[in-house]
Amino acid sequence: MNAAVIKIAASILAADPLNIARDVARAANADYLHVDVMDGRFVPNVTFGPSLVQALRRETDRFLDVHLMVESPENLILSFAEAGADSITVHAELLPRLHRLLQTIQGLNCRAAVALNPGTPVLVAREVLSAVSMVLVMTVNPGYGGQTLIPETLRKVTELAELRESLGLSFDIEVDGGVTLENVHDFAAAGADVIVAGTAVFEAGDPAEAVARLRSSAEAHRRVSR
Repeated sequence: MNAAVIKIAASILAADPLNIARDVARAANADYLHVDVMDGRFVPNVTFGPSLVQALRRETDRFLDVHLMVESPENLILSFAEAGADSITVHAELLPRLHRLLQTIQGLNCRAAVALNPGTPVLVAREVLSAVSMVLVMTVNPGYGGQTLIPETLRKVTELAELRESLGLSFDIEVDGGVTLENVHDFAAAGADVIVAGTAVFEAGDPAEAVARLRSSAEAHRRVSR
């Protein structure tokens, strides 16, 4: 991505489930659409399947950012790639299978990304950083939208930004959880390139204006390190 521009990813987890197409259209200026896939086992919630991504792909050419919070992502990667996902994220907590999963995603012409839960250190993902296009730092415990930021997770964002610079890598750093207009500048200052926002977008009176304000605040405080 252009390092001078922070991307806003609208999380459809916070959209009205009966009016997702309407809500997506109301946030038409969001750079990405973030799709959280939960299986009720890896995290305590059940959400979307490939059919939703397929429907979104029919309606938009925007970047579809699929985050698999599931115990067996190997059973779903192909379906989401065929449905039209642009990027597929799997969790570092699946460490024994992690590199193979990333290779599978790349082999399907999708961008491969790795996610870190709040309690997972950056060190766990270090050996695959050269193989990913993005690292997603969960800044709340995954499973539900509308949670409050865990402030300590911002240190991981900065650690990743510094590590990326020292290793000469170019992966994006994405953050997800607890983003509001009042704190989005903290995510940007820590080193985030892609900021996932759900309730801050879809529960606003004007989602497009909310996206624009989030982006403007983030840009004004972004960390410059590459």
